[in-house]
Amino acid sequence: MSQRLDYQQQSPELFKKLIEFSMLVDKSSIEQPIRDLVSIRASQINGCGFCVDMHIKQATLHGERPLRLHHLAIWRESTLFAPRERAALAWTEALTDIPAHGVADDIYERVRTQLSEKELSDLSFVVMNINAWNRVNIGFQTVPGSLDKAFGLDKANLA
Repeated sequence: MSQRLDYQQQSPELFKKLIEFSMLVDKSSIEQPIRDLVSIRASQINGCGFCVDMHIKQATLHGERPLRLHHLAIWRESTLFAPRERAALAWTEALTDIPAHGVADDIYERVRTQLSEKELSDLSFVVMNINAWNRVNIGFQTVPGSLDKAFGLDKANLA
């Protein structure tokens, strides 16, 4: 696989704004470990190899346990995730792979038992952010690991 084009170079103003949006999302009420899990799970659903690779390395650098990363694809069956994390993952899946008739009330109500209105709103922006990155990196076939050195991800020692 080789990258089709360099979207950063072709659309620098838009790229800059997406980076700015990402930096705002990082300051949201959603804590880093959940943002990591959400980024990986949405990227798994979307099939974005670049983002799965990148966010697993980032989560590792943030101290996430390897077994939890392995269990992320089976989070419903795993005992390794707290109720708040499960709620975030359920919301992530609902907004990433939107059902034909929208997000079901039972999912919304279940998530609302774990997150405040502010947190749920912020989480929705976290999900929107990773989905935007997934789409551009899938579309232009960004090669997994190709920016590790630039992003400091080589320090994760996962290559």
